[in-house]
Amino acid sequence: MDLPPLQAQPRRARLFLRAATAGRPKLRILIVEDDVEAARYMADDLAGFGLEVTVVHDGVAAAAPGVGDGDYDVLILDRMLPSCDGLTLLRQLRARGVETPALFLTAMGAVADRVAGLEGGGDDYVVKPVDSVELHARIQALARRRVRPAAEASLLVCGDLELDRLNRAARRGGEAIALLPLEYRLLEVLMLARGQTVTRKMLLEQVWNFRFDPRTNIVETHICRLRAKVDGAGRAPLIRTIRGSGYLLAES
Repeated sequence: MDLPPLQAQPRRARLFLRAATAGRPKLRILIVEDDVEAARYMADDLAGFGLEVTVVHDGVAAAAPGVGDGDYDVLILDRMLPSCDGLTLLRQLRARGVETPALFLTAMGAVADRVAGLEGGGDDYVVKPVDSVELHARIQALARRRVRPAAEASLLVCGDLELDRLNRAARRGGEAIALLPLEYRLLEVLMLARGQTVTRKMLLEQVWNFRFDPRTNIVETHICRLRAKVDGAGRAPLIRTIRGSGYLLAES
């Protein structure tokens, strides 16, 4: 494991995100990583975001009763583990009925590796190195999938902004907002993650279904148009840019 798992982010962005998640119940994370130093660094970094982190250094230990099948919100697994590799570990856990969302964080980045990880029971697959804010955002997204009520709600609300998912209609302060289909989906993704950063990469995946970076300003252009409709006319801004990280929708 000679690749660093995380990339540092600007202190200002990290402090903002920690403040935004303050007061929420702590998510419990299990990291299975054989590189002791990398695991320690990752655990310390995620703990700084207010997460409760447990670390195990090999697949056999993680497969033991009460460990991988414990009360965790998200599992973070390396692929190349001694004794029992991460993919085999996850298949064993899934066979035992463990449904905890799992994210592979690994240096194995070939398409075949990604496909094997996702088909083997993984919910997300990230190639090292990854910036810490993006990893935190992906953890939050996986945790939300486990608690479905918000994702299945027909009405999403943030301050005086409402998104009626049954009628695909948006309102702010009771006034209708005319949205194009992509603008509607973009706002829906941001509102489902209310108070949490959504990275550019995540928006490309969830709004445009891109699994690659098109190297254009497509995200920035649509965010600008959406912001003009949602936050225009002297309204208090709800859509914020987290420099170097992504976008966040939250009340002022």
